[in-house]
Amino acid sequence: KVDILTYTDAEYSEHLLCDGWTRTETDTLFDLCSRFDLRWPVILDRWPHTSRSMEDLKERYYNVTNTLKKIGNISGPEGKIINYDADHERRRKQQLIKLWERTPKQIEEEQQLINELRKIEARKKEREKKTQDLQKLISADADARKATKTTKKKLPQTKITKTDTLPPSMESCTGIKFPDVKTTGVSLRSQRMKLPVSVGQKKIKAVEQLLTELNLELNPMAVEEVCQLFNDLRSDLVLMYDLRTILLNYVFELQTLKHQCENVMPEKVLEIPESLTINTGEESPNRPRAISEMIDAVATPSTPNRKRKAALEQSNVLKKIKART
Repeated sequence: KVDILTYTDAEYSEHLLCDGWTRTETDTLFDLCSRFDLRWPVILDRWPHTSRSMEDLKERYYNVTNTLKKIGNISGPEGKIINYDADHERRRKQQLIKLWERTPKQIEEEQQLINELRKIEARKKEREKKTQDLQKLISADADARKATKTTKKKLPQTKITKTDTLPPSMESCTGIKFPDVKTTGVSLRSQRMKLPVSVGQKKIKAVEQLLTELNLELNPMAVEEVCQLFNDLRSDLVLMYDLRTILLNYVFELQTLKHQCENVMPEKVLEIPESLTINTGEESPNRPRAISEMIDAVATPSTPNRKRKAALEQSNVLKKIKART
């Protein structure tokens, strides 16, 4: 049995008056709550007065009960104030009704939007991971350059010290990690110039094309000085290739954010500063091409189109999601 609070005539006239409720309706409500132990569907079914929703009945009951608890100084669990939000309950039921009345076509479309949203989130996580890798790569490259300058100061200028591998600080942060050639007996110095398998065929092909663009031999004479410098050059080319790829991802992400912002605020036109765009060198075709432009030339030509298409698809998905909400 649920304990229902009661009120006197003086308490009602002083604290419980309400513009939308009469004394008779309030008395009937509390009588039904006492008879049916707050079973609200039954109370709503037995309600004899003007048409009211279940939320209206609950709101009036809890407002009166909370007021009686405050003026009566009721302590303990019985004196706990219950905050009932009738507007929230109405919106919640409306959303449930809309959810229940969906057609099979709407359910299928919603599932497609959810799948597209998951793909967008996966691409976002991938870009964030590449951003972290870029930060590590930039920091490692800066430390490597400092270590190289320190090593060069210690070496005599007239003779190059023989070394089989790069310094330890360079091995962990350069573009290519050349393995140590440790064999018994006689070995060829040209073995030190072989690219490791971990570089990958795509990067190896890009390095070969860049060397051709620079008018350099793909397999130079493996003398002591050339061997070391040639390995350093190819390592720097791979490092620049990776940095250029990450830069393109940054530009793609910037363009995506621009499209998303324009979808939210159509009246506002956003312009990306020239300092944040990639210079392709098309304004001066006769000047010598920079290394970054050569890297763009050897990159996969379909990549920009694919990314632009992905950006448009992502923009359309976000529009649909926004329209449904």
